[in-house]
Amino acid sequence: MDIMLDRVDQGRNAPDSGSLAGLEREVKRDLDRLNYPPRAWPVPKPAPDGSTALDALVIGGGMYGQTMAFALYREGIRNVRVIDRAREGEEGPWGTYARMDILRSPKRQCGPDLGVPSLTYRAWHEAQGRSWDELYKVHRLDWLAYLLWLRRVLELPVENETSLRALEPADGLLRTEIEGPRGREVVFSRKVILATGREGAGGRQVPAFPSFDMARGDRHPHIHHSADAIDFGPLRGKRVAILGANASALDNAGTALEGGAAAAVMFCRRPTLPQVNKSRWMVFPGFQHGFPAMDDAARWEFMSHVASVQMPPPHESVLRCTRHAGFDLRFAEPWVDVIPDDDGIDIVTAKGRHRFDAVIFATGFNVDLADVPYLETILPHIETWGERVAPEEAARFPALARLPYLTPDFQLTAKAGVHAPEVANLYLLSFGASLSHGALAGDLPAVRATTTRAAAAIARELFVADFGTYRQSMRRFREAELEPTPYFVPPEDIAP
Repeated sequence: MDIMLDRVDQGRNAPDSGSLAGLEREVKRDLDRLNYPPRAWPVPKPAPDGSTALDALVIGGGMYGQTMAFALYREGIRNVRVIDRAREGEEGPWGTYARMDILRSPKRQCGPDLGVPSLTYRAWHEAQGRSWDELYKVHRLDWLAYLLWLRRVLELPVENETSLRALEPADGLLRTEIEGPRGREVVFSRKVILATGREGAGGRQVPAFPSFDMARGDRHPHIHHSADAIDFGPLRGKRVAILGANASALDNAGTALEGGAAAAVMFCRRPTLPQVNKSRWMVFPGFQHGFPAMDDAARWEFMSHVASVQMPPPHESVLRCTRHAGFDLRFAEPWVDVIPDDDGIDIVTAKGRHRFDAVIFATGFNVDLADVPYLETILPHIETWGERVAPEEAARFPALARLPYLTPDFQLTAKAGVHAPEVANLYLLSFGASLSHGALAGDLPAVRATTTRAAAAIARELFVADFGTYRQSMRRFREAELEPTPYFVPPEDIAP
């Protein structure tokens, strides 16, 4: 059984529903005091097929997707659907391919609660009789259980096992085709929010080798990407090779070794690991609110520097592996070929040939909207950062150049000289926003700033689009404030 697919209702990660009852009563009181949810105010918008268009369709029901729904609800925008292709509990990485035992972020980091104290992870943790002071960092599966609890108490409408298949402009709206348990259906929406995580903004990054290339269809039962649902049980007593020296590589090595693997050997091109995590410097409100306001040159220079120095893995992930005798990290030894056969896999490096029983590519994700099938129709109109910087800069940092150029409110933008207003109805809340909004985009530290900013922008856009209707509504407004007083004058008695 894949260690990472353990259900959150097993063992220490199962929340005690009885002990949470008091907290849930407190949540209800807090939300009532905040007038949540407020009155829905957007004007219903007819769709070409005679239905009423959604105000927002959120693609992705993980941490960002469900928090975005909460943020929209708090703005009085409730004609919303949230879909996720995964089963409940498997949205995002927490219950699937994330193989760290604890989160990277400090335990005090808030976000999905949107500032409501009774909705914080700490409140959920302590309500179950657990000590906050004794907690070092949040356990990964506890975080997943907490997110699912938030979804339940906030009654957020996530439709699982439902995928976006197509998206195109239609009469000022976005026409989508989604497929789920109800079959295939056409859904029109005024706004579409892409909260699809790292993998959803492009795809898995896998290197090509002469003897093995996943892009051409090569497969082997013991060659995996780190985002695969890997069964670590059969790797007991085996030798595992891992390409990469990032956090994911160490998490996979640690999981294999804890599962009884005889050896987990990591290979990387660098002579040493990066030493400083620049993203930790960025965790403060000034950066999150101010960085998108900087000009293009400043943002490009800033983020290209971060890309140049790269980020080290967390020290906890390193120590998790180094405690095992079977762990090894081989620097300056890039792979030249991967040669599988029925009995194992040969890894050819710049320094020799090595035999292993299994291989894991911990090579991350490629952010490239060209690899997102449902954006095919709109993709030619979407502007990227490569069109905003000098050609030589784009050539130096091709991965950055492929990132979409977003507005300060996370909207995609149309290429210069292209009339494609529908592009601005698409919002991207994922790692693809990292150059426009900073390296934290798509990660836990930025979830509150990201979702509240995007929700406020959507509220503004909906109001501006229908201002004529609201103006007429204001003129028809006839609530007599002074009717209970002696100074009340009936409307018909008031001179024009």
